[in-house]
Amino acid sequence: MISNSVFLKACRREPTEYTPIWLMRQAGRYLSEYRAMREKASFLAMCKNPDLAAEVTLQPIKLIGMDAAIIFADILLPLEPMGIKLEFSQGEGPIIHNSIQKESDIESLRVIEPEEDVPYVLEAIKKVVNELNNTIPLIGFAGGPFTLASYCIEGGHSQNFIKTKQFMYHNPKYWHLFMEKLSTVVTRYLNAQIAAGAQAIQVFDSWVGCLSPHDYARFVLPHSQKVFQGLTNDVPAIHFATGAADLLELMKAAGGNIIGVDWRVELGHAWKRLGYNVGIQGNLDPVTLLAPTAMIKERVKKILQSAENRPGHIFNLGHGILPQTPLKNVVALINMVHDLSKR
Repeated sequence: MISNSVFLKACRREPTEYTPIWLMRQAGRYLSEYRAMREKASFLAMCKNPDLAAEVTLQPIKLIGMDAAIIFADILLPLEPMGIKLEFSQGEGPIIHNSIQKESDIESLRVIEPEEDVPYVLEAIKKVVNELNNTIPLIGFAGGPFTLASYCIEGGHSQNFIKTKQFMYHNPKYWHLFMEKLSTVVTRYLNAQIAAGAQAIQVFDSWVGCLSPHDYARFVLPHSQKVFQGLTNDVPAIHFATGAADLLELMKAAGGNIIGVDWRVELGHAWKRLGYNVGIQGNLDPVTLLAPTAMIKERVKKILQSAENRPGHIFNLGHGILPQTPLKNVVALINMVHDLSKR
């Protein structure tokens, strides 16, 4: 049964025979197979084609052997049907052509129906679940409300999030209206993925670490709580952010069975702060996979020792795998984690 998979058992904080591992962006540019497909279709075209998205999702499972798959998509996909004009520029990442600048921009955004507005993601999930045939679980995902809001206001990725914070501080009423719309969309989107067959979900609130604890509690926490409390089925939920070491307790309060941490905090210390009634995911620095194999092994050992064989640890990177990562190092990492964590 899929419920007895090592990944889902770890999500429930049950003892496992070894520590499960999957990698954020495990289906991506470090794989030559992915790059070959990418030469024939744009990133957005691949996301919107269920056959291509399913094929890309399965590439690292067939080539390397992870303990979970994650659907190939992008956190910004639900923004398009809301009324955001989105483009993925080669080498520059996402560009939003009608960034949110005033109250009327927020009022004009529609709250989507995932089955009608992003059916290609749900169809890809169904295809992957059918292909995996209960061998390993599939993770669905969405962006956290703050991270989606920041892309919309900044017009793309930002280093300092000045426009986002200015909007938050000067227009709190409309900020909360925006976050209310986004949290409703994220909740519906995740529930639709669960209904399509996703056996776990992850919320990527990747950029929330730019906030102080006070601002997180006031401007983000209630909206993230709404998402986690609104999930329909009893599936494991991973709550992930980067640069958020000072927000861990607040992230736990916001929700999630598993809290994802990056390499900027020692995993054992983070888990102690969170309490052992939640699982933890992480937290190898992605750049470590460009280091010599001996150093990768040293860092893997350190993280596993920090987790102290406690049930509920899922090994991952602290953020997405880098495009220049050698495939052999990824294979070595998977084997190291499995071998070094055997109970």
